[in-house]
Amino acid sequence: MVDLKGQYNDIKNVVNPAIQEVIETTTFINGPKVHQFQKNLEQYLSVKHVIPCANGTDALQIAMMGLGLKPGDEVITADFTFAATVEVIALLQLTPVLVDVNEDDFNINIEAVKKAITSKTKAIVPVHLFGQCANMEAIMEIAKEHNLFVIEDNAQAIGANYTYKNGRKVKAGTIGNVGATSFFPSKNLGCYGDGGAIFTNDDDLAHIIRGIVNHGMYERYHHDVVGVNSRLDSIQAAVLDAKLPLLDGYNNARRNAAKKYNEAFKNIENIVTPITVNGCDGICDTCDCHVFHQYTLKIKVTNRDALVKHLNENDIPCGVYYPIPLHKQKAYLDNRYNEADFAVTNQLVKEVISLPMHTELDDEQIQFITSTIIKFING
Repeated sequence: MVDLKGQYNDIKNVVNPAIQEVIETTTFINGPKVHQFQKNLEQYLSVKHVIPCANGTDALQIAMMGLGLKPGDEVITADFTFAATVEVIALLQLTPVLVDVNEDDFNINIEAVKKAITSKTKAIVPVHLFGQCANMEAIMEIAKEHNLFVIEDNAQAIGANYTYKNGRKVKAGTIGNVGATSFFPSKNLGCYGDGGAIFTNDDDLAHIIRGIVNHGMYERYHHDVVGVNSRLDSIQAAVLDAKLPLLDGYNNARRNAAKKYNEAFKNIENIVTPITVNGCDGICDTCDCHVFHQYTLKIKVTNRDALVKHLNENDIPCGVYYPIPLHKQKAYLDNRYNEADFAVTNQLVKEVISLPMHTELDDEQIQFITSTIIKFING
């Protein structure tokens, strides 16, 4: 699904010296490389504050802690996503409220969000799934109307742009009160272990979060807030800082691969290719709204699971993201949910399949993958 070795071979002349520098200076925690990466990422995102942390799940949890959410507060998020998003809500004894997603772009459904709001609702967590932004303009309008926080789960969309109706563009993760991302190795910007970060333009919130990630300390042994131990180590920061200047190129390579996939599948009945929110039929030459963390098809009529088996037999990696809706997961069962409210998610989990997507995909690989799928679909 990803070719981390191929990517490393292309950049090891930059990455290796950066790692070696950390080892030789022994500045393993909160060293200069962490601060350097923080500043460079702030500049790239045009956001006032980046607070690095240990992983993307921590980033979400710490963002919610920083906002002062209390046990029992309701937090609305998408039913069709990875469990980390709802996991942190439950860990903080908040009340997760799962809602359905859009059939076309897989992101949280605006009307479902509106319907789910109660007097106990305190926050919305839109997930920019598979590399494309949710409808943030509409979400921010809802949040303003109901005095809600917005926490962007940007684990899959680093580098994507969101375009407002007036044409203004901003980076994913910098629109809400706070954004959270993951630097897991397979991400578009991935380190060589675990890592994450929190983004905000709110000075006061940034101050609180900086304390939370470091045991609640602003001064050594003075614990001013309840905190956790969640710091990005210097070796991971060195890797990320070496890769950050390449991120736009990586994302363009992913878009180009997606364009070739789309072209191969465009006339194949029962295959629905990904859409982009700006309305282009796939990936136009100027499109920057989708960074294709995953390239996800919908397989209609044909048995999706049989296709997965067929690809595995032909040594073609694939993934099903996600096979079970969160509202059906044992850990998050809730009698309040009505199956009729999850019609899209319940259908998507039967249809979606994600194909290899990374910066090293070449035309021969794409041709082999697509031709194998088309032969199966056509019988």
